[in-house]
Amino acid sequence: MDNNADNKPVEITKPEKEIVIESEPVKRNAIFPPWLYEFKIQAIIIAVLAFVFYCNTFQNEFAFDDNMVILRNEYVLQGVAGISDILTKDSYDSYFKQNLSDNPLGGGRYRPLSIITFAIEQQFLGTVPPDRLDSVVHSAPSFKMQSSYEKKLQHDMHIRHVFNVLWFTLSVIVLLYFLRHVLLKNNPVTAFLAVVLFTIHPIHTEVVANVKSRDEILSLLFICLTFIFAFRYREYQKKWLLGAALVCYFLAFLSKEYAITLLLLLPLAFNLFNNYPVKKSLIATLPYLAIATVYIFIRFLVVHPLDQNIDNTIQNNSYAYAAGAEKMATKIATSLNYLKLLVFPHPLSSDYSYNAIPYKDFSHPLVWLSIIIHLSLIVLLVYFIRKRRVLSFAIAFYLSNLLLVNNFLFNIGATMGERLIYHSSVGFAIAFAYLLYYGLEMIKPVLIKKIVFSAVMIATIVLCGFKTIKRNAEWKNNFTLITQDVKVVPNSFLMNGNLAINYMNKADADTNENANKEDLQKALEFFNKAISVNDVFIQGYFYRGLIYFRLNQPDSALLNLDRIMKINPDFPDLASNYFNIGVLFYKSKQYSKALYAWKAVVKINPGHMKAQNAINYLYNANLVPKQ
Repeated sequence: MDNNADNKPVEITKPEKEIVIESEPVKRNAIFPPWLYEFKIQAIIIAVLAFVFYCNTFQNEFAFDDNMVILRNEYVLQGVAGISDILTKDSYDSYFKQNLSDNPLGGGRYRPLSIITFAIEQQFLGTVPPDRLDSVVHSAPSFKMQSSYEKKLQHDMHIRHVFNVLWFTLSVIVLLYFLRHVLLKNNPVTAFLAVVLFTIHPIHTEVVANVKSRDEILSLLFICLTFIFAFRYREYQKKWLLGAALVCYFLAFLSKEYAITLLLLLPLAFNLFNNYPVKKSLIATLPYLAIATVYIFIRFLVVHPLDQNIDNTIQNNSYAYAAGAEKMATKIATSLNYLKLLVFPHPLSSDYSYNAIPYKDFSHPLVWLSIIIHLSLIVLLVYFIRKRRVLSFAIAFYLSNLLLVNNFLFNIGATMGERLIYHSSVGFAIAFAYLLYYGLEMIKPVLIKKIVFSAVMIATIVLCGFKTIKRNAEWKNNFTLITQDVKVVPNSFLMNGNLAINYMNKADADTNENANKEDLQKALEFFNKAISVNDVFIQGYFYRGLIYFRLNQPDSALLNLDRIMKINPDFPDLASNYFNIGVLFYKSKQYSKALYAWKAVVKINPGHMKAQNAINYLYNANLVPKQ
């Protein structure tokens, strides 16, 4: 009687009404073998999947921002000696300094941690001597490798890809530990299924196959570690655990700004999984608020404030041409694209700049579908806070990270990007695994349950594997990637322009005259497409003019220079190109056209003596009528 009386208070009615499934004792599901519940076994399977799905990236070279962040970053090429500069300068400082321009990205970028890892790798791979640094940085690897340093930098990218996969593997194992010991303490199989889906999802190919995107990997890694140590501290009250949590949180910030979401997610997690009252949850988050404040202060000192040096051209602001409500409507509709790619990751693209995703207004059905779906998620978030705790956290994780990348709070420089949904996809994976696990519980008998589960997992792994491994190969280098992706986003002016530039570079490397001309014609084709989409694409006109110059078609080259003159007469190298076109006209005895070109030079730069002397010669030699 006494024992029963002592046990009565344990049978509290409130938790039974909440039906908090994840807080119940671990139940062995008949469809899963006992060994699948062990963390070590799950971690090994996850590691094997990560290796199998991404080992073919080891043969890749460099693509997109790898050039800006690694190969043309003087601080990285210095090895550990460059770390002080990496910590005290904008992440793109080296690149923009080489181009003698300010950083056009609003607010700048301060994400030094991944760049520091590149510098440490460079220390072991071999640093570039100070006396060769400038020449190496300004002649980054291209189709035509000239110096031994260029060849070595490209070869070293294979090793960097290996490290990227290792970092990714570590991060998904830590994610597994986080889910098992914080969110799903008594449901390790659901945690495992979530991490399997996250590991094999094809939308993550950009993050893993593009070395520059290591910032995404490190950010999620240290966010997970922050949660782990934060909950361990609340459980054991050991100060070193709090210290570890705060250090990891600061490292998460140094990786990428997503860490700011923890100021919302941490108190929510304390409330949901530790049963803390709201006030206690907020108080427990105060040390992390202090770390966030320190990071913001450092960031403010290092990079420009958000309202300075913003480039509002279409290259860095995909909504620059949006009229009226188009901007907001397009942002709303584009937010739904992320969810679509998480559900069905095809086709994939490395670029979604203007006009890859056409502007929309509020009459477009996708805008309202996006509004309905996202409002529904918010309603479900509130509902599941009490009814399904894991689902509420999954939705909160998805939405809070999405809000940072969908251009609602600030311009991210692109309409969207697959790497940008990396963090939000954790919430998607948790929700998918949770619903799959408990959906299987409703199927009877056990044999049918096993068949359904096996079919779903096999189909998911095979389809994801095929797409991921194929997509990794497309990330081999810029030319391979852009050639593929321009088919996916044929109306992206930037993708067409980039492919045109790659064909120009390929032409530089061609020794065969016919191949050279063929590549230049291809470049013209894609520049024409880019300009048809964006008729003020100055770089397109400039490079198209150069191609016509190389093809000895000065009239066509001149038309492109005249177009640039109307758009921006201060465009760099415009005067020198007018002068060279004038020389071509002079050699072909088209003296009046030569005079026109050289007069344009003097108009741009009155002190250009070569152009002025050439004009005087034409007059004095009576080659053109005197005016």
